[in-house]
Amino acid sequence: MRQPVALAHACRLINHGPTVLVSSEHDGQRNVMAAAWSMPVEFTPPRVAVVIDKSTFTRELVLASGRFALNIPCRAIADLAYTVGSTSGRDEDKFARYGIAPFAGAALALPLIEGCVAWLECRRIAEPHSEQAYDTFFGEVVAAEADARVFAGGRWAFDDGNADLHTLHHLGGGNFGVVDATIQSHVMKGRS
Repeated sequence: MRQPVALAHACRLINHGPTVLVSSEHDGQRNVMAAAWSMPVEFTPPRVAVVIDKSTFTRELVLASGRFALNIPCRAIADLAYTVGSTSGRDEDKFARYGIAPFAGAALALPLIEGCVAWLECRRIAEPHSEQAYDTFFGEVVAAEADARVFAGGRWAFDDGNADLHTLHHLGGGNFGVVDATIQSHVMKGRS
């Protein structure tokens, strides 16, 4: 059954890629926020895009430092992902307030989030027009790590045995979906 979707919700139809936690630090200050809109934009060198709203403290840190990290949260830390996306870090350290255990990234020493299943350290690629007009930041990935229980051999592998490690996909209003399983597709013959 087809039904009309309000244009205010149209982006939610295609925006169920993994939620990310954007972390950054500059001059002794750090912050983390959730972002539902991120995506790869190039393979070699690896580049990503992420929307960081003008009102966020994370944006100030990214602009000042020229670097950010994308941490990929999972089902086990869904409440934390929603919380850091719903509160401001401008007046208090979210890491301290919510007991977030950071570890230093290998390349840029950014605060990466324990409990996530993947981490990408990025150098900002300055695109002032995109940043101002669309809140879209671009970054070149300079280091990446993943939890081998769900990502190995260049592929995600989700099954019943690692359900708490399945990535979160923001559906709006504090709701997330998770991938149920990984399936292997095959080329269909005789179709054009």
